[in-house]
Amino acid sequence: MSAVHPDGGQDTVGIWFCPNEGLDEATSTLLARHWLDEHERETAGRFLFDRDRRQYLVAHCLVRRVLSLETGIPEAEAVLWRSSRGRPFLQTPPGGLPGGGRELDFNLSHAHGFNVVAVTRDCRVGIDIERLDRGGERGFDWIVESFAPEERSYLAGLTAGGRRDRATLRLWTLKEAYAKARGLGLGLPFDSFAFELDEEQGVVGFRPPDGDSADRWCFTELAPRPQVLVSLAVERRPDGAGPRRIEVHDGFPWGRAAPRDIPLPRPHRALPPRAGRPTIKEFV
Repeated sequence: MSAVHPDGGQDTVGIWFCPNEGLDEATSTLLARHWLDEHERETAGRFLFDRDRRQYLVAHCLVRRVLSLETGIPEAEAVLWRSSRGRPFLQTPPGGLPGGGRELDFNLSHAHGFNVVAVTRDCRVGIDIERLDRGGERGFDWIVESFAPEERSYLAGLTAGGRRDRATLRLWTLKEAYAKARGLGLGLPFDSFAFELDEEQGVVGFRPPDGDSADRWCFTELAPRPQVLVSLAVERRPDGAGPRRIEVHDGFPWGRAAPRDIPLPRPHRALPPRAGRPTIKEFV
């Protein structure tokens, strides 16, 4: 099997978006039996509800298929290790990554029937997906409580309803993507960093937590389906090299359908620091 990027793809972020129906239940169960490792199979077996088990199987079969396409390593032979925070990483084979690059980083997110995987080489990546209709009667007020003061003020100035809900979920997915790229997940206080949003789409300003810099990261927002939001955080390398474009794939990647190619956005501005910010310890 040949990799998607024979040159290593260091200038590209790969995103694979796949609804659950992109892989039928019988096929996902069969693939999981042959592809997933012991940890993944045990995790799948602990779900109480079939819908949650199905979501997990489709998502993790998608991960292994994507990693195989990116590296040429057969799906069942990819060795994944997990950090103390539970973030998975691909163990680099003894002979190095097929196609070049020192290491490959990937990140997975899934929500209510949708799955998305991001892959980069030689830099960190985080991704998050959410549905705008997930709020229900409760709404999103419980999410806003975890945000930075300037973000809460911004949201308070918006008219209640769809516009405020969308802005809230945009901030939430951006925060999740950044925290996952850092390897911290919910261990990173969401009020320790802040985003300034463009009115429609995109990040115009970023204030990182203590110990990080605003220009280290690039953020992108996508809408692969109506009512579905995806946010991506990609690390910029100190030497200025790194990803410059995104390839967006749709559906379970059995074949080689041409992806949608989009450039990474222009750099955002650094927001003024906030006094008394906590120091955040990096985990890997």
